[in-house]
Amino acid sequence: MADRSKDWLKQALRDLEQAQDSRQAGRHEWACFAAQQAAEKAVKALHLSLGQEGWGHVIARLLAELPEEINLPDNMIDKGRVLDNFYIPTRYANGHPEGSPFEHYGSIQSEEAICYAREIVEFVRLQMA
Repeated sequence: MADRSKDWLKQALRDLEQAQDSRQAGRHEWACFAAQQAAEKAVKALHLSLGQEGWGHVIARLLAELPEEINLPDNMIDKGRVLDNFYIPTRYANGHPEGSPFEHYGSIQSEEAICYAREIVEFVRLQMA
């Protein structure tokens, strides 16, 4: 099987750009979701580069399942947990008790999501270098 890890990392970087573009356009729910996707794809890229496959969409679990020799920075799993909260409710009207998804996300959430995703993507990029 071909090593597609670099393809996954390139898409993670593109998703991070999308998160920034969405934030600038005031589409904070999409910025949060794109940030989540960037981090998820980056961690999957790292798994692939190590000859294993990461399954699912839970970034915290994907990070925790990396081999022990990968030294995760402090709080990286917690940052993954924050991003995990943006996978479904940012896109579906029934993800919150009331209101459309865009009514629940603003600049504070999108800034934090992009910051955390950028940290995870950069960590992966350095590990794969």
